[in-house]
Amino acid sequence: MNGKAIVLDANILIRAVMGKRVRELIFGSVTTVKFFAPDVAYADARKYLPALLIKRGIDSSAAMLVLDQRRLS
Repeated sequence: MNGKAIVLDANILIRAVMGKRVRELIFGSVTTVKFFAPDVAYADARKYLPALLIKRGIDSSAAMLVLDQRRLS
């Protein structure tokens, strides 16, 4: 790794769970970039994700599991 680091906020965490592109960008860069997300970002994502998922007809329990399994720091 070359010292690059990115701090993710709740919006990016939400997009990583709900979308394909952000998730691919993150996981495609894990060998060259260190990703961090503060606890408050995860708390906010957990707060807002269920309503967003329901609105889009996505199973919230499975998506929340993805968020929990992808804790980055």
